[in-house]
Parts: sequence; structure tokens; C-alpha cells
Amino acid sequence: MAKIVNNSISFDEQEFMTLYNASGTRQGLIDALEEMRGYLGPDDAELKELTESCLEKLTTMSDEEYRGMELDSILDPEE
Repeated sequence: MAKIVNNSISFDEQEFMTLYNASGTRQGLIDALEEMRGYLGPDDAELKELTESCLEKLTTMSDEEYRGMELDSILDPEE
């Protein structure tokens, strides 16, 4: 399994993952992105590419690496 270093995750990818990280788990985020991907149409090429990139990185990283990412939602009403 390839090691993912947090530096290899772009700002856009991190912000995108934050939006879909409701579960707070790596698998939950993967599931949410896979579900969302099913709703994308032909005009959503950029979003599809971003989703695929995020999924590839999430599936190759460990849970420990995932927990090391800062995916706290800026939309969290409790803050």
C-alpha cells in the first residue's frame, strides 16, 4: 500500500473532503463520496475528477493517516 503524505493532498481536495466528512471516519467519507459520485452528470467533469482524486487518496491511506488530516468542517455550528 502506498503511503500518502498529507502534503500530497491539495487544498481543494482537503476542502472538498471536509464538506463530505459528516461521519468523521475514513470509510464514511469514502462512502459519502462514492454516493455523491453517482449523482454527477456529463457536465460535472471537474467535480468528477476531484472526487476520483480524493477517493484514490483515501483508499490508499491508512486510518491513522486519515485521522492526521484536518477535516474539521468550517460549517460546524458548534464552533
